Amino acid sequence: MINKIFGLLLASFLVLGCEEQPKDAKANLPDSNGRINNVSVVIDHALWEGKIGEEIRSVLAATVDGLTHQEPLFTMNQIPPSAFDGFVRSNRTFLKIGKSAQAYFEIVQDTFARPQTGVFVYAPTQEELIKLLDNNKDAIVSSLKKTELKEQQNRIAKSLKPDQVIREKLGVSLNFPTAYRYAKQEDNFFWIRKDIPKGTMEILLYEVPFHTIEKDTNIVGNIIKMRDSIGKQHIPGPRDGSYLVTEDAYAPYLFETQIDGKFAYESRGVWEVKNAFMAGPFINFAVKDEKNKRYVILEGFVFRPSTNKRDHVFELEAILRSAKIN
Repeated sequence: MINKIFGLLLASFLVLGCEEQPKDAKANLPDSNGRINNVSVVIDHALWEGKIGEEIRSVLAATVDGLTHQEPLFTMNQIPPSAFDGFVRSNRTFLKIGKSAQAYFEIVQDTFARPQTGVFVYAPTQEELIKLLDNNKDAIVSSLKKTELKEQQNRIAKSLKPDQVIREKLGVSLNFPTAYRYAKQEDNFFWIRKDIPKGTMEILLYEVPFHTIEKDTNIVGNIIKMRDSIGKQHIPGPRDGSYLVTEDAYAPYLFETQIDGKFAYESRGVWEVKNAFMAGPFINFAVKDEKNKRYVILEGFVFRPSTNKRDHVFELEAILRSAKIN
């Protein structure tokens, strides 16, 4: 009972920062700030430089799947606890680590700003801190990523490109910025593009029947064949006989997820252009539309040689995850 009471007191101390807050405090919170995928790590310098820091980096700086070279999930900014005050506490995401008499872990929302996701991890020893971080790493990454996806979608929503033609032809609504343009529309196939410095960002939308992906148990192989067929038909390269294909060297990563409440296969990997030296990362969602007996394919890919592409792929993911299947 004593431990339970202590835990509740510790939770209140950590979350409220020893400040008395009125019941409507959240309504008066300042707006959060920060760059997309930047996380404030509030921790003593000594812990940051030791095994605890190594564990934090293994969680938050894990490599993003499917990119052409290694990039971390999040960019981290280490902040000593004494400096975590005022404007600094308004960062949209933070991870606060420290020593305490009892182990404590919690993910909180809108504590010092809105919207905001914070993670508190406290324990008596370094070993217990590492154990807490390791046991909850999936929840930590998932909650922070969910917050950043929502923020990216909110920014996109400020200036939307009309999608009426997609809704009419494909039965899909999609939120994407006016910076993108329609590059190709053929029957139920859409190619949408955005110019960026030294490259482009691309979106493909189309549909395939169930058997295209479900003809056997080799889902990854079936998605590769589907992508390569579409690339050959619709996405030409810079030379005669060149077109978009999936990289031969490595199979894409495959996950299961949901889009608009519907089951979807999520694949991430590297595309290349057959007979040309071009390549980059892609993200593909095959959304199962039971009512219409089809898979709706939502894909984004990036071409920007010799530069980081994490945040470009993240923007594409935010756009694709906004899809509504009508």
